[in-house]
Amino acid sequence: MKPYTPGEQSLDPDIVKLNTNENPYPPSPRAVRAFRAFDSRRLRLYPDPMSLEVRRRIASMHGFEIDMVFAGNGSDEVLALCTRAFVEDSGTIGWFDPSYSLYPVLADIRNVSVKPVELDEEFGWRMPAKYGCSLFFLTNPNAPTGIMYKKADVRRFCRNLNGVVVIDEAYVDFSSGNCADLVKLGNVVVARTLSKAYSLAGLRFGYALGAPDVIGALFKLKDSYNNDMIAQRVALAALEDVAHMRKNVRRIVAIRERLSGALRQRGWLVYPSETNFLWARPSGISAGDLYARLRERKILIRYFPGARTGDYVRITIGADNQVCALLAALDDIAGQRLRR
Repeated sequence: MKPYTPGEQSLDPDIVKLNTNENPYPPSPRAVRAFRAFDSRRLRLYPDPMSLEVRRRIASMHGFEIDMVFAGNGSDEVLALCTRAFVEDSGTIGWFDPSYSLYPVLADIRNVSVKPVELDEEFGWRMPAKYGCSLFFLTNPNAPTGIMYKKADVRRFCRNLNGVVVIDEAYVDFSSGNCADLVKLGNVVVARTLSKAYSLAGLRFGYALGAPDVIGALFKLKDSYNNDMIAQRVALAALEDVAHMRKNVRRIVAIRERLSGALRQRGWLVYPSETNFLWARPSGISAGDLYARLRERKILIRYFPGARTGDYVRITIGADNQVCALLAALDDIAGQRLRR
């Protein structure tokens, strides 16, 4: 099998890092204080195996009972547990193509049949007739395209599928809506993460919402102590300061719209985004060449070779100075091309 390929990580402080959809702004000061105030003497003890405090907070945020909330070691753990909880060895797993490239890896680990659904030329969603599978990963907003699918279409699909739908809402805080209430259908898991909007990618904390029996299945399979003591404490503090997260989100969305407009002025095809990144086709240069030339200038963006994705790049929304550096580099590359 082929492993998941993460975006390039660099220790070079001069790198402009726009390739892994990290938040350019710091996490909540409350989260920072919780981290600094942690009593290291407590590390000799095991953490709460049920993550009760932070799950109570998440349940309160969504108006759910605590037995409808699972706390995971990043939302990736939630996704992996779903492939074990809801797919028999004879079952099938589906997802959009293109979408999050971890899904095929999780299916390979389970060694089950797969039924990816190819998106249309504009990366729109249309299910094949009589489609069925045991588990479907429905990423909304989708990655790497940034497109948000209509809630009515998502609801209809969930109602019609004789299986479990995991609505992966990793980027939902940057979007105009969410599908959290669809867990009431009974066959839906909504997965969230604190990596993006909450600026806690390094912490590894995510959660799932679902009906009590669905969430109970995840608890049967999780590691004994899947969320460490520090992660629980810091995550709780961050979730108690939603206002800070939303302030950062507003800044990122504003920069997203400015960058989108600037790229379109340069002749790029830019898809509407409801995430903290843009999916775009460069003008006058291939996506692969652009990726390489930016990398030479210490600017990292994401490039996914392949028939469906090879003409596009994914650009994380950075801070103002990072976006200015990107645009200056794009103009320099375009100028060099014209001078030849």
